[in-house]
Amino acid sequence: MFLLPRHEQILQLAKEHGRVTVETLAELFGVTPQTIRKDLNDLCDQRLLTRIHGGALLPSGIENMEYEARRELAADEKRAIGRAAAELIPDKASLFINIGTTTEAVSDALLDHQGLMVITNNINVANRMRVYPSLEVIIAGGVVRGSDGGVVGEAAVDFFRQFKVDYAVIGVSAIDEDGALFDYDFREVKVAQAIIANARHVVLVSDSSKFDRAAPVRIGHISQVDTFITDRCPDLRFRAVCEEANVRLVEACATAETV
Repeated sequence: MFLLPRHEQILQLAKEHGRVTVETLAELFGVTPQTIRKDLNDLCDQRLLTRIHGGALLPSGIENMEYEARRELAADEKRAIGRAAAELIPDKASLFINIGTTTEAVSDALLDHQGLMVITNNINVANRMRVYPSLEVIIAGGVVRGSDGGVVGEAAVDFFRQFKVDYAVIGVSAIDEDGALFDYDFREVKVAQAIIANARHVVLVSDSSKFDRAAPVRIGHISQVDTFITDRCPDLRFRAVCEEANVRLVEACATAETV
């Protein structure tokens, strides 16, 4: 496989840092962002990198990154998404929150709410919210994933089936332009499906980098969601799918620019 010298250097940087960004590479090589985007697309076409919003990762690298590093990816966008989601949820509501750094951003934005019952399989969410006396936190039992503190497995699935809540706040690992939703771990997919089935209003929260990723296990379809909150939605086909399925699309980037 023939690679340009610049392509080889980009790959080496991705191996060293886990990801590369268009802005940094354009400055490093003294070329335009458009040139770097073409470089990244060429490398992705050869399956050497995986595109994300504003840059690229090594293939399947996102699920192998340390959890703290994942939390820092698109951190400002996730905070804006969290605030937008929190505005939808009234005091004294019951809700599910599943695994993910974006759903954690929602939990941060909910800390000022009163009288919430929060049911989660995310140890990080439970630990953060448990100290607030106005919030009741219930955590699922099951196998704890060491990589991110997520509780998965059949016990967690059975746990969520006991409830019928007002809202579910869910995250995903990848979104296809046809509306399909995906994750990396089949155990977490089963939990997410139980969460969706037992909530009156499902809120999907995801930054726009998920449009540039691929994951192997199908969770479901955007039509099973009531509200989708993202920083921005550049994909016109996906916007049309949301409209056809009567899914409310909220783009939180405007919020991010005004705070």
